[in-house]
Amino acid sequence: MEGFTPPCTLSSLSQIPMSSPPIKLIVGLGNPGPEYESTRHNTGFWFVDLLARRHHAVFKAESRHHGQVCRLNLHGHDCRLLKPLTFMNRSGQSVASLANYFRILPQEILVAHDELDLPAGSIRLKTGGGHAGHNGLRDIMNALGNRDFHRLRIGIDHPNNRRAVVDYVLTRPSKEDRESIEQNLESAADCLDDIIAGNLQRAMNQLHTSR
Repeated sequence: MEGFTPPCTLSSLSQIPMSSPPIKLIVGLGNPGPEYESTRHNTGFWFVDLLARRHHAVFKAESRHHGQVCRLNLHGHDCRLLKPLTFMNRSGQSVASLANYFRILPQEILVAHDELDLPAGSIRLKTGGGHAGHNGLRDIMNALGNRDFHRLRIGIDHPNNRRAVVDYVLTRPSKEDRESIEQNLESAADCLDDIIAGNLQRAMNQLHTSR
């Protein structure tokens, strides 16, 4: 069924703490500019844009943090949304700047990003781990000197050809894939109260049983 995410395995659950500190910063990864707006690599932007729309918030350029930022009260918690404008490979410059300025710990950060290793539209929460070749995650890890932030992994599927990956992520998904991705981003936004509060295990359970 379209948009269905299969139940999570025990191995995926082991990467999610039962509880963690409240999330104070949600970062959506992508590339700036209209030519990239609808591409697979910008699904992280899609997620934070969705959150801003739901809460009637507006992003404002913050040059000192190299990105667009908005501040929200989400379910009783003070939280900022960030869209780095440094291009994907330098995402860490923006994330580290804002996190250091507001004294936000890695464990209080959620990064939403595209994920080649998941079917289009699948959503997974993960804490820590490697970057799996994702240059945005790689740069954030280097800039923070830490990999213990949380990730919202947004499936975009894989072209099944490593040499085609760069072109693939910088092109638009099919209409069917776009609808599936957007549907599951809505599901993730529906779990935001648990995500923000640090109830990541419960949020994961909800995401993995949503249709």
